[in-house]
Amino acid sequence: MKAILLSAVCATALTGSAIAQDMTLRASHQWPGGKGDVRDEMVQLIGEELEKADVGLSVQVFPGASLFKPRDQWGAVTKGQVDLTAFPLDYASGRHPEFSATLMPGLVGNHDRAMRLNDSPFMDEIKKIIEDAGAIVISDAWLAGGFVSSEECITTPDSAQGQTLRAAGPAFEEMLAGAGASIASMPSSEIYTGMQQNVLTGANTSSGSLVSYRIYEVSKCLTAPGENALWFMYEPILMSKRTFDRLNEEQQQAVMAAGQAAEDYFAGEAKKLDEDLIKTYKDNGVEVVQMSKENYDAWLNIAQETSYKNFAEKVPNGQELIDAALAVE
Repeated sequence: MKAILLSAVCATALTGSAIAQDMTLRASHQWPGGKGDVRDEMVQLIGEELEKADVGLSVQVFPGASLFKPRDQWGAVTKGQVDLTAFPLDYASGRHPEFSATLMPGLVGNHDRAMRLNDSPFMDEIKKIIEDAGAIVISDAWLAGGFVSSEECITTPDSAQGQTLRAAGPAFEEMLAGAGASIASMPSSEIYTGMQQNVLTGANTSSGSLVSYRIYEVSKCLTAPGENALWFMYEPILMSKRTFDRLNEEQQQAVMAAGQAAEDYFAGEAKKLDEDLIKTYKDNGVEVVQMSKENYDAWLNIAQETSYKNFAEKVPNGQELIDAALAVE
């Protein structure tokens, strides 16, 4: 599945976490529990696969930010305070600015290219930073996303001017500010309240969050991802390296196999999330539009002068990371 993880298994087997007791792994994430959010479903599936593997591992899931706040999941998993998390990686870009490359406007483009990125030199570098910080990726997941607004459809940069918008990370914030929008930073779990209380007039986030957080109840218009999707975010399932290193070889292999099963499940659901998004919003009386290629290019022009430029100038090896991502066809 992933060369980094395979090498980690071999290294651990040689240096020997020889005996591991039965363990209940604690999984924490910000998404609603139960059916309806693919990231929770991935974590639940990992638990089911580990139970079937019968290697002394089970998973207890704490959804809805009930154990750690959304942005605190990163510190928790890297320090070993939690064993597993489904985590939007750019939430940790304050500590590791390279992670903003995983939510860079227009860098991914579509689901098929997202899958090709997973095993590219670009993602090898991102995963090395994750591992050096104390976590490992056991499931890859890229979610497409769109814009919502309680005022007017966000299609052109001009349509964002004067609106107060939430973006998931610095790169999108810089692009939106470049278009004349005001920015209010918050996790996706707070978008509904922000729009309900008129702190926000709109937001961008994943197709999964736009549905599972019921944001259609406070939206007038959805700009859905389509052929011209600006928004893609890397939201992997992470495991604490401290936890992984305590497992014996059989348990490590079971974790990797469970992570692959969750990744395969997500791959089958990714495009369906966008379809379900459009249906859900239409069914709830929200206007649904998609971005034209002309409008997409206008946004990219702003992104090149803001988020891309700042990333290349301020992030170590920033330009090299962008170039590595763009090299994936």
